[in-house]
Amino acid sequence: MCEITIIIPNYNGIRFLKDCLEALQNQQDAPACCVLVVDNGSSDGSLELLKTQFPLTEVISLPDNTGFCHAVNVGIQAADTPYVILLNNDTKAAPRFVRALYDAAEARPEAFSVSARMLMWDNPDLLDDAGDRYCVLGWAYARGKGRHAAAYNQPAEIFSACGGAAIYRRRILEEIGLFDENHFAYLEDLDIGYRARLHGYRSYYEPEARVIHYGSASSGSRYNLWKTELAAANSVYVIGKNMPVLQWVWNLPFLCVGFIVKFLFFHKKAMGRAYLKGLGKGLEKICSQSGRARKVPFQWKNLGHYLAVQWQLYVNTIRLLKKS
Repeated sequence: MCEITIIIPNYNGIRFLKDCLEALQNQQDAPACCVLVVDNGSSDGSLELLKTQFPLTEVISLPDNTGFCHAVNVGIQAADTPYVILLNNDTKAAPRFVRALYDAAEARPEAFSVSARMLMWDNPDLLDDAGDRYCVLGWAYARGKGRHAAAYNQPAEIFSACGGAAIYRRRILEEIGLFDENHFAYLEDLDIGYRARLHGYRSYYEPEARVIHYGSASSGSRYNLWKTELAAANSVYVIGKNMPVLQWVWNLPFLCVGFIVKFLFFHKKAMGRAYLKGLGKGLEKICSQSGRARKVPFQWKNLGHYLAVQWQLYVNTIRLLKKS
């Protein structure tokens, strides 16, 4: 009986998939695991590779690219284990990756998710992500990105786990709902971590769970028009669906500053129009029937959780400015 289902969404990731799966075959002292690849309509030979070189790996083949959120939701719904690990196809896990995530989650009954230490593929001494933070400017950012990994050797509480390499308690996923497919991709892990916090759960970072991560393997680059527009839309959508009206009005001056700074950043990269277009699409998502249905309803019993989130928004802004 498996304790964990490792879900790997794949879209034309053949150049990374072999290393990713071989690393999972070499896990040390890991609980019983099932590996499930959810393929998003790949046309690069990924399915043939899985069939010939990894015949024991379970595969769900979708006819089209339905996005990260739908793919992992399909995997979660197919799983029947207490935990699921979401793992990007462009990662290579260290031998104790699974055991470290599992032990960290088991030690914390209140934990919704535990995020791994993600290291840069071309320079593993540097961090790619040590858990995600969210601040009052409306920005989500990777903790420790580009800094020496040795400075992040201690477990820590984080705002949300990075869905590229993290373990989630399936029971809580069933309670609060799965990933919001309105995102398609980008910030969906922030959104679900935010939702979990509003229900009183926590997310953590575990440095002993290590992976190296290539990054942007599906979108093609760190900055491009499609990614800029989609991420901008989702940044607005996260606010609209998780913050009560009073809270987003309270934060509006900070959010406006954050959006202006981001626009200027992308304008310098000749992507300012795409960013503004994305903000407009984010408002459309909020107002759409689907968006309204996914709005997290405010409940007075959760007031303390909302206040705790607001405090985190301030603290994480200070951390960002101090580069800590």
